[in-house]
Amino acid sequence: MQPRNMSMSGVVDLAAVKAAGEAKAKAEQARAENARQGGTGAVPPSSLVIDVDEAGFERDVLQRSTEVPVVIDFWAEWCEPCKQLSPVLERLAREYNGRFVLAKIDVDANQMLMQQFGIQGIPAVFAVVAGQALPLFQGAAPETQIRQTLDQLIQVGEERFGLTGIAVDAGAEDAGDGDAEREAAVPEGPYDALLEAAVQALDANDFPAAAEAYRSVLSDDPGNTEAKLGLAQAELLARVQGMDQAQVRKDAADRPADVAAQIAAADLDLVGGHVEDAFGRLVEAVRRTAGDDREAARVRLLELFEVIGGDDPRVTAARSALARVLF
Repeated sequence: MQPRNMSMSGVVDLAAVKAAGEAKAKAEQARAENARQGGTGAVPPSSLVIDVDEAGFERDVLQRSTEVPVVIDFWAEWCEPCKQLSPVLERLAREYNGRFVLAKIDVDANQMLMQQFGIQGIPAVFAVVAGQALPLFQGAAPETQIRQTLDQLIQVGEERFGLTGIAVDAGAEDAGDGDAEREAAVPEGPYDALLEAAVQALDANDFPAAAEAYRSVLSDDPGNTEAKLGLAQAELLARVQGMDQAQVRKDAADRPADVAAQIAAADLDLVGGHVEDAFGRLVEAVRRTAGDDREAARVRLLELFEVIGGDDPRVTAARSALARVLF
C-alpha cells in the first residue's frame, strides 16, 4: 500500500545540533571502548532483526540507536498487511548488512509502547536515531518506496549523527541456520512460482500483472488464502495509483451523498492505514443510500474486508455495523 509521510523532512527538528553532537560522542565512545577491549564489534546476521518488548526497549532500541538507526516494525499476528510488509523489512535489514537494525514489536503484547508512539493503525513503521523517534510510514508500502525511505534515513544517520552502522560477521552461524537450510530444502508448492511472480510485480508497482498472477492461482485453487488476500491488495493499489489524493479528499468532504466519492476516499483511507475510517465511511454510505448506490458501497466494503483479512477484529466490528444498517 502507498505509505504516508515517506519523506525525511520531519527529521530536521529531531536532529538538533545538541542531539547530533551527543549522538556522535556516544558512538565514538562505544567504538573506542570496543577497540580498547580488542573486539571487532561484529554481530551475527541474526542480530539485524530482533524482537523487542517493553522491558528491553531501552537497551535494544534507545541505546542501540546511538550506534545505528533502528527501524521499528509495529505488527500483530492478526494483521494481514503486516504479513506482507514484515518479510520485506526483514529481508532488507539483512540486505543492508548492518546499516540499520530492524526491531519488531508485537502491539498486542506491548500496548504501552503502542500508546507512547501514538499508533493508530498497523502496520506502522518508525525509526529511532540517536534516541530520537520519527515516523516513517503507516500501512504496507511498495519495496521501491521502502528502499528510498531507508536510504534517506541512513543518510541522515550518517551526516547528522555520525552513525556509520554496525559490522556484521557473515561467517557467524546462527542457531537456526540448520533449520533454515532444511526449510529451503522443502519442495516448493504447486503455486509458489506464481505467488512469487505476483509479489515481484507488486514490488515493481505492476499491479495488473500481480492481479493476473493471483487470479491464475485462484482459478485452480479458489480457496488459496494468500492469493485471495494478494488479489484484493493488488486491485486496491491499482485503483489508487495515480489518484489526486487532495482532490479525492475534497470531493468526499464536499459531496457526502456522492457514493463514488466516498468509495474513492475509503480506498485512500485503507491504503493510508486508517482502517476504521475506511470501514466507517462505507458503512455510513450504505446506511444513507439505496438501490445501486447502496450495493456499490456494500460490495466495495466487502472487498476491503478481503484486504485486511476476516480474522481482524476491525473487520468483525465492521461486519456487525454493516448488518445493523442493512437489516
